[in-house]
Amino acid sequence: MTDYSNSPDLKGSVLGQSTEYVDQYMPSLLFPIARKLNRDALSIDETALPFKGQDIWTGYELSWLNTKGKPQVAVALFTFDCQSSHIIESKSFKLYLNSFNQSRFGSIDIVKQHLIDDLSNAVNSPVKVTLYNADDYDCIPCTPLPGECIDDLDIEIDNYHLDAHSLKSQSEKLVTETLHSHLLKSNCLITSQPDWASIIIRYTGEQVCRESLLRYLISFRTHNEFHEQCVERIYSDLTTQLNMKELEVYARYTRRGGLDINPYRSTHYNETPFSVKINRQ
Repeated sequence: MTDYSNSPDLKGSVLGQSTEYVDQYMPSLLFPIARKLNRDALSIDETALPFKGQDIWTGYELSWLNTKGKPQVAVALFTFDCQSSHIIESKSFKLYLNSFNQSRFGSIDIVKQHLIDDLSNAVNSPVKVTLYNADDYDCIPCTPLPGECIDDLDIEIDNYHLDAHSLKSQSEKLVTETLHSHLLKSNCLITSQPDWASIIIRYTGEQVCRESLLRYLISFRTHNEFHEQCVERIYSDLTTQLNMKELEVYARYTRRGGLDINPYRSTHYNETPFSVKINRQ
């Protein structure tokens, strides 16, 4: 795994540090991290990405004051294109959102435009922002994940360290199927705090050995990497180790600090086709 501890992109990061909360609007709190750092380690050419996709964040703790000083609240949906040059470090994102708390804005549309402008500037790519008020239930409801769950497979586990070579085909027969698991756990690259997720894998290719797939997903249990990086690693490993003709990988991570992160990568879709949300979110 690449060591980012001395990376210029991570110098000055608030990750792992005691931090004072700022409650006045401050876009400079956002801390971008180059996607290239991890993609180089995976031999992913940024000029010709082998996938399309998005990173979909949900912000549950967005609040500001109206012009009369009355608090307003909203749930925010942020969509970042995977082709953006940078991601946003999650703690800095939380601190940035917190900076709206005691700041006055004339309307929810003004707040939304600030979010669009600040985030788009930080990642060098347009960011889509949707805001929902507290009584708006058009947000994605909790739904069952598509496909078959592989978590009930009766397997013995003795390795909790990342092992892509455990992935195997069941047969050379080409199939199209959707599988999911709730047992994905990785850890923050810097702080080692646990990140929990459910993951959907839809593919066309040689039939994957489900036991090997479950072992592989569980092998992330002690692996330190950001959410987006884990999903791109899973996508790359499945592509490299197995004969995949088409592939979609979508992880729904549980929230931490009022934010959940949901990376989606696909061979053929520009937008995520999965309107899902796990009950752990």
